[in-house]
Amino acid sequence: MQKVFVTTAELIYQGFCSYHDRFKEITTRAKLRFERRDWHSMYGDAVARLGLYSFFVTQTVAALTADLGDRVFDKRVWAEMKRDYLHLVARSDDVELAETFFNSITRRIFATVGVDPRIEFVDPDFAAPLTEEGQRIFKTYRHNGSVRQVLAEVFAGYSFRTPYKDLQGDLDLAARVVESHIEQAWGAPATFDAVELMLPVFFRTQGAYIIGRVRRGTATLPLVFSLRHPRQGIEIDAVLMNSDDVSIVFSYTRWYFHVDTQKPHEAVKFLKTILPLKRVAELYVSIGFNKHGKTELYRDLLRHMEMSDDHFEIAPGERGMIMIVFTLPSYDMVFKVIRDRFWGPKKTTRQDVMGRYRLVFEHDRAGRLVDALEFEHLCFERKRLSDALSEELFENAYQGVAIDGDLVWIKHLYVERRTTPLNIYLRQAPIQDARRTVIDYGYAIKDLAATNIFPGDILLKNFGVTRHGRVVFYDYDELGILTDYRFRQFPPSNTYEDELAAEPWYGIRHNDVFPEEFSTFLGLHGELRELFVQTHADIFDPRFWQSMQQRHLAGEFVDISPYPAGKRLRQDDQRPWCLELV
Repeated sequence: MQKVFVTTAELIYQGFCSYHDRFKEITTRAKLRFERRDWHSMYGDAVARLGLYSFFVTQTVAALTADLGDRVFDKRVWAEMKRDYLHLVARSDDVELAETFFNSITRRIFATVGVDPRIEFVDPDFAAPLTEEGQRIFKTYRHNGSVRQVLAEVFAGYSFRTPYKDLQGDLDLAARVVESHIEQAWGAPATFDAVELMLPVFFRTQGAYIIGRVRRGTATLPLVFSLRHPRQGIEIDAVLMNSDDVSIVFSYTRWYFHVDTQKPHEAVKFLKTILPLKRVAELYVSIGFNKHGKTELYRDLLRHMEMSDDHFEIAPGERGMIMIVFTLPSYDMVFKVIRDRFWGPKKTTRQDVMGRYRLVFEHDRAGRLVDALEFEHLCFERKRLSDALSEELFENAYQGVAIDGDLVWIKHLYVERRTTPLNIYLRQAPIQDARRTVIDYGYAIKDLAATNIFPGDILLKNFGVTRHGRVVFYDYDELGILTDYRFRQFPPSNTYEDELAAEPWYGIRHNDVFPEEFSTFLGLHGELRELFVQTHADIFDPRFWQSMQQRHLAGEFVDISPYPAGKRLRQDDQRPWCLELV
């Protein structure tokens, strides 16, 4: 009997190792893609890597079912397997990921409501071992000369097969930025003890990032070098030392990094020192381990629930026709449950909605689409739900909500970072902030178009404002691929009676879009409306959308920068907002 337990535990571990080996294989290709400017393959790798986890979980569940037969549903067998599995993974560099993989298998088989500590790893069951000096996640560069000399030593260690376009010139500019930030933070002269940089380079879309910090005593400043690879050669495009700028680089509105780290927990530990406001969950997600990020977020939510006593309540803003959205005021996340029946004229299905969330998961979010983590069978104490929320859930999502004693479990929901709905933000913000945000609202729509996404519904209520003041899109009810739509002008009427008729005088087909109508539904008034129309008049012209479609169909890719143009080292080389033919 013992032999069966060990064999099945090994079977799960083999599934995890197969997944992780394939994950690393794709991840380590990123450097070559960057060197060759092979953006098509880089984007393909990003999508392929996202699908690995589900594939290997499904494959492992099938193997276990074939091996165990009916015993696959025996929790006594799984309790033994859990103990044997822990022995197998205990000395692994990525034990936390291995435990999450085990949990994914059990939840797939049992569809567990809440958590079952007998057959799941509820809390981290390991103590991360201290690494030896030679195996550290970062390298230290002592400040024994000028800032310029330190940076020269740094970049001697970050070489590529493709040469830098003008490394010496880039280092001159970068040194000035570093000196300026240090002097602003700690006073002149720009003295410090060391620069500490992570050994692996972080790759994403068309960018590469060297991540680290500047240290003086116990004080630190974040330090991120952003590299780009135009046709002329690799260049240092920007140096980021402001915590907000670095946080945006690691935003939940962007694709995950490809970073070849052997010890994920150490990478996250280092990142936490320069991004203290980021949850551990978000940092795991940012480096591609979104499933373990879900595990960490769930643990974080449980800890928060134990330390708080406020109630889950319906989120502020207009009620959604597709989703019931609720939040815990003391926790900066929102929870979304699909309604059983959709309000109003919405012609969609539950599967359509889930498909759109899957599309966002697999698509370049370009800093404008909020990442949503998908959960199943979450439990909440019934007393923690407000009366209004309980009524809303039991009346409009009853097919996926059930009561079990003092608990309420929800079959399926999405969890996202909370943002302020744009319509609410504009009512409350000072006029200068409102002007800036309205302009960014237009750029958010254009950035989505540049990455082949059409939001479908550009109402203010479907956009949010992050803590950094960026406008993002979070309502995916009608989101679609831009090239699937037909953007048209209103055809001229034949008679005055045509214009007065209740029905349009022209034919409308599925996915027809008339951009001239957008101004009617903006919800902007007065000065803000005039500012938007003046700045983004092209949004109301079908030719803008048609030109974007043509460029996508021609195989062009965009790389939406995670920092403003003013952060670039070479201010005389400002590339316009456009796509690059690759």
